[in-house]
Amino acid sequence: MENKTQKRNGFASGIGFILAAAGSAIGLGNLWSFPYKTAKYGGAAFVFTYILSVLIIGVIVMVAELHIGRRSQANPVSAYKKVNKNVGWLGLFAVLIPFFIICYYSVLGGYTVKYAMNSFAGNAGILETFTGNAGEVIMYTAIFMILAILVVMAGVKGGIEKASKVLMPTLFFILVAVAVYSLFLGEGVSEGLNFYLNPDFSELGFDGILAAMSQAFFSLSLGMGIMVSYGSYAGKEIKVGQSISMICIFDTMVALLAGLAIFPAVYHYQAVSGATNVETGGLLLMFQTLPLVFEGMGTFGQILSFFFFAMVVIAALTSVISLLEVVTQLVIQKFHVQRKKAILVVAAICFAISIPIGISLGLVLNGDKSMLICGQNWLDFFDLVTNVVLMPLGALGACMVLGWMLDKPAKKSDMFNPMYLNETLKKDGLNLGWFGKVFAVMVKYVTPLLILVVEIFGVFDIIMPANSITGIRAFSSNGLGIVLTAYGLCVVAIAVYFMFFKKSETGNNADELLIEEKQVKAE
Repeated sequence: MENKTQKRNGFASGIGFILAAAGSAIGLGNLWSFPYKTAKYGGAAFVFTYILSVLIIGVIVMVAELHIGRRSQANPVSAYKKVNKNVGWLGLFAVLIPFFIICYYSVLGGYTVKYAMNSFAGNAGILETFTGNAGEVIMYTAIFMILAILVVMAGVKGGIEKASKVLMPTLFFILVAVAVYSLFLGEGVSEGLNFYLNPDFSELGFDGILAAMSQAFFSLSLGMGIMVSYGSYAGKEIKVGQSISMICIFDTMVALLAGLAIFPAVYHYQAVSGATNVETGGLLLMFQTLPLVFEGMGTFGQILSFFFFAMVVIAALTSVISLLEVVTQLVIQKFHVQRKKAILVVAAICFAISIPIGISLGLVLNGDKSMLICGQNWLDFFDLVTNVVLMPLGALGACMVLGWMLDKPAKKSDMFNPMYLNETLKKDGLNLGWFGKVFAVMVKYVTPLLILVVEIFGVFDIIMPANSITGIRAFSSNGLGIVLTAYGLCVVAIAVYFMFFKKSETGNNADELLIEEKQVKAE
């Protein structure tokens, strides 16, 4: 039944898997977070540190999650249960993270749809009016959510893989075209490139190193069950090492190209218009500064705006598709419901939660702070809880499970021996060749330690934030509330697992196939 499941439900080709996984990794963070951090922390110095972080953290965690999923051919809960029933809660934890990310990411996805559709009418200066109109924000969030639902509803091979084969090359083509155009704008371009890529290790510092590690972590969609789910649909013919290399290269190229597309255009706009103090990072870069840049280019700027925001829609869409699949896969296999019903239920719940998130963000952008949680608008609150606190824990769990729990050696000393782990992984179907020995050392010792560093300093930065002007850190009760909320969700996930999931069947991909076959017969 497993082979049939792979054929019907799994990825049909290696390139399909690579593009789908790359699509999950490439998102809004590549388009506004990476360029901004690169410019802030020493340009090429940050890029070098980021690439190193991808190699020592990103690749290792990705391999671990992919193998955990592929060996189980099941959803994240069943995948971790197959290793050890007492750590199956890590799978539930890994599903919880994308569930909350969908809720706020869809709001931003709605923003991108609005800006793409409104490009020819002009997006400059519409941020406050658009975000202040709750009904319009909700409508565009719904449009974006429907686009993602339609893809996931069609299944892995018929929906996610087919969509990725079209969307990812399209995204890359548009990004290259916009970057080339930006580089030939003329005045201000050299200043933009200098701001973006000027190598300055003095600007990197410890904060820059941590930022690079965090960016590598978040950019590759680690610790949120995506690679476990996608790995479960990957057949034995898909080469793990080669696939992950391609995913990381593609993800990094998109991030670098985004900066080449954005900063030369922004600095050209500053040079031509004389504008100063424009936002060069985050949400305001995307939805406030860039519309002004495009407006300054006249009629062609409207065309450029449409293609740019269409590209951003694609990046956001491919990410939400993968997030939805993680949650939907568990619902299908655990509760034995059809895919269409499962995705509609999941999407409906996420959409309901997205409504107050969109309203809260709009209020803050318009100067109203009446709807905050722990001093943050709802979007930033959920972003801090998931991205800063929970995702590193999810990735740490994957490393610990694969590095320490896959096998119980007869000799206790072998438990600490990476070479024994390498041989165990080979027998388990993960043969990485010469890299296997390096991987065993990294997944067992080095990468978990680095993830702990990311987690500890991320939490510290929330609880003891630095003043934006003085740089002095001070205790924040709101920050403590955010951290306690995140760890409270961990406790809830563990409790729910042991009460309702540990002793019950949580399903696998073969069950999903049977559900589909019953539906076909019924029709």
